[in-house]
Amino acid sequence: MEKNGYEFYSSLNQKIIDSLISAFAFYLAYQVRFEWHVPGASAYQLWLLLPAIMLGRVSVNALLGTYRLIWRYIGLDDAITVARNLAAFSLLLLFIRLTAPEKLAIIKVPLSVIILEFMFTLGGMLGVRSLRRLLSEGLGKRAFTEKPRVRVLLLGAGRADVVLSKEIAPRVDVKLVGFLDDDPKKHGMVINGLLVLGPIASLESVVREHRVQEVIVCAPKLSRDVLKRVWAICEQFAIEVKIVPTLEEIRQGKVNIAAFRHVEMSDLLGREPVAFGLSRSDVEFYTGKRILVTGAGGSIGSDLAYQLCAVNPEQLILLDKDENGLNDTYLRIQAHAPPLPVHPVVADIRFPERLQSIFSTFRPTIVFHAAAHKHVHLMELNPAEAVLNNVAGTLNLVEQSVAGKVATFVMISTDKAVRPTSVMGATKRVCEMIVQSNHRNGNSHFCCVRFGNVLGSRGSVVPIFREQIAKGGPVTITHPEARRFLMTIPEAVCLLIQAGTLSSSGNTFVLEMGEPILIHSLAQDLIELSGLRLGRDIQIQMTALRNGEKLDEVLADDSTEKLLPTRFAKIHMINSVHFNSVNFAEKVRALVSSAHRGSRQEIYQIFDELDIGFQMPTFKDVPQNEDVAAAALEVASRQLRTGPPRQAVFPISGEKAS
Repeated sequence: MEKNGYEFYSSLNQKIIDSLISAFAFYLAYQVRFEWHVPGASAYQLWLLLPAIMLGRVSVNALLGTYRLIWRYIGLDDAITVARNLAAFSLLLLFIRLTAPEKLAIIKVPLSVIILEFMFTLGGMLGVRSLRRLLSEGLGKRAFTEKPRVRVLLLGAGRADVVLSKEIAPRVDVKLVGFLDDDPKKHGMVINGLLVLGPIASLESVVREHRVQEVIVCAPKLSRDVLKRVWAICEQFAIEVKIVPTLEEIRQGKVNIAAFRHVEMSDLLGREPVAFGLSRSDVEFYTGKRILVTGAGGSIGSDLAYQLCAVNPEQLILLDKDENGLNDTYLRIQAHAPPLPVHPVVADIRFPERLQSIFSTFRPTIVFHAAAHKHVHLMELNPAEAVLNNVAGTLNLVEQSVAGKVATFVMISTDKAVRPTSVMGATKRVCEMIVQSNHRNGNSHFCCVRFGNVLGSRGSVVPIFREQIAKGGPVTITHPEARRFLMTIPEAVCLLIQAGTLSSSGNTFVLEMGEPILIHSLAQDLIELSGLRLGRDIQIQMTALRNGEKLDEVLADDSTEKLLPTRFAKIHMINSVHFNSVNFAEKVRALVSSAHRGSRQEIYQIFDELDIGFQMPTFKDVPQNEDVAAAALEVASRQLRTGPPRQAVFPISGEKAS
């Protein structure tokens, strides 16, 4: 069987080489000590002790673990280990010299010989090990290869950059040019054999001077603007740009140091991510509570459930009709917090009897309602399903929360609920109003949280863009002027958790997300930060706005809503809008009944009568492929209904709810 390098330099071979090195070092020490004229008595001592020195060195090295070190990976720490082990044997020789009786003078090695022998042995053993590493790193191949090497510049000169440079350096196809780093103390310094050429701002001149062909971004804290400037310069010179993972990603085992990371969601925000921190009182708010999360199998619900493990709830009830997503969340939490009682419940919030059983069994004190149909274009095609799931489902959940005296109810809404132009947005606005109508029920606190577009959530635009980029494009965009508010999943989850601790009831909370981002710019940034060139490697293709979609979204209706501060700097509260709760309750019951009948026109008509800003589509805008689905839905609804529509839990007086 053919032996590889490591097998060849086995423990036995290492011991033979080390014994020869120690023999030569011991001989050389005597020669240097006596200036190459070793007297007879000393020469006799030299040859008598030489076998013992060879055997002693190898034995002590083996005993102290020197031969567990792999030669081709020798580094500073390994060199220190070798020196320490060699020093142990030299100290033994010194001890014998100082304590041996005169009649054993033959074994008392001169002090100068002990010192010289240690130095020569250390130099020899480290030398052969270093040579082995140099050979394994391809110096011999480099000397004879004629293949041109790619000239690579590293941006950043921190710990991760040094590790990367060590890993890249042995490659025969790469020539490292040096580092660029914004720390002025490092300018002109040599790190791992590479010169720090200047600040990142000098990238253009360095690229010209050193004929750079590839740039690797190693600095983990480069701002998005700096990254874009780096990309612009590199694009000008047709230079490839790559981004490596952070040390934290490497430490956690998420990626290998040589693997270039994907673009993070925070790279695409156009702002710094909002960092939340829970105070002790916030944690105590959730500690010991029974928390129910609907939609726990989705992107937001799953991450919310995971984060709630940190606040020590008494129980965590995970509810979803998607058994696959629910199972993924359940397994994730079991692995993360095994002592926490977690109850996965497969259920559909459209069925009130099932919800009643769940509330009776688990008696939740806090409810996070994340279950909903969210895709605008699909709900335009299936408005009855949107109403049954979003509106009727929320109504069922609110009724059971009121009956079960839930302390806190937090519902996820969307910026599409503001002056909605889509069925999905209209259903979420109705859900907001259902929550607001019940904020005076006992000591319960009902509130909503409006999200922007959550980057990275299931079915959101970024995963779609990534898939299109992976296939080589084109990346499709509905309109060049379409803008959206963007937030990350961690921001969305933290906003939910913080909103639950706010005592205000009946209000809606939003996160300060800066200015809305052009979807065209988002796609361009994702392409560029993925290491591709727009227009050269991949194209952007315009399609058209789909039914129900807006060009721009807003977080609040300027005509009826005001943004108010909360105790969290980045969370704002929208005041409740006054409406006639009795009339609203009647409209909601009619809306659900129309959905059970599958009547698209009635659904549109009721949305229009609710005065929520919904614009009824013209006949030509209405999709015409729901006739068969509507008939099937009508048959199914007749089979599932157990009686007339129930009375919703709304205030029954003629007062206006706030």
